[in-house]
Amino acid sequence: MTHAAIVDFGLGNLFSVRQACEHVGMTASITPDVEEVANADLVILPGVGAYKDAMDTLRNLGLVSVLQEYAESGRPLIGICLGMQLLMSRSYEFGTHEGLDLIKGEVVRFQQHDLPNDRRLKVPQVGWNTITLASEATSWPGTYLEGLEPDTHMYFVHSYYVIPQDESVILSKTTYGNTEFCSSLQRGNVFACQFHPERSGREGLRMYANFARLAESVRS
Repeated sequence: MTHAAIVDFGLGNLFSVRQACEHVGMTASITPDVEEVANADLVILPGVGAYKDAMDTLRNLGLVSVLQEYAESGRPLIGICLGMQLLMSRSYEFGTHEGLDLIKGEVVRFQQHDLPNDRRLKVPQVGWNTITLASEATSWPGTYLEGLEPDTHMYFVHSYYVIPQDESVILSKTTYGNTEFCSSLQRGNVFACQFHPERSGREGLRMYANFARLAESVRS
C-alpha cells in the first residue's frame, strides 16, 4: 500500500490532507521525522502561514536537504498552498527569504486595485475560483490534474502567488482581480498547487487519487 508522509512543520491543514490520502486508499502519517519523510512513497508539503517561519522550521528540523534529495529520487513530491511557495527560489513576504529552490522562480503578493462598482480587491483571496489550461498546456492527461476539466472550481486561501521562471512548468492558471497567476505546476515528479485539493470536494479527491496512482507506478 502506498504510504504518504505529510510534512509537519507546524503550519497547515494537516488532518484534512491525511483524510484525503486515506480516502483514496493510501496510508498516511503526519510527521516531522527526517527518516520517515526520506523513505515515503509520496511526500506532501502542505501549509498555511508565514513563509519565513516555515523555512526556518524546515531548516531546524533538518528537512531542507531531505526534501531537495527527495525531489531527485523520482518519487512524487507535492506542494500545497504555502507548500507550493516553499518549493520556489525565494519569497518577498515581509522581506526576502530563500526557499527550497526546487522550482526556479519567485513568490509575490497580490496588489490591491479598484474593481467595478466602487469595490476594492480583497487580499487574501478566500474562496472558490476556477483553474484553466495554461497556454503552454494542451491538456492535463498524464499529469497530476488528469481527469479534471478546464474551468474546474477549486478552493483558495492566499495572499501570495508564484511566478515560475520557466513558464513551461505551469499546468493551470487562475485569474483574481486583474491578475492571472500560476495556480498549479509540474516539473517531472514535483507537483504543486496554490489551491487546496483536500478542501475542493470530488475534484480535489480525484487529484489525490492521481497522487496515489502515480506514486504506485514509481514503486512498481
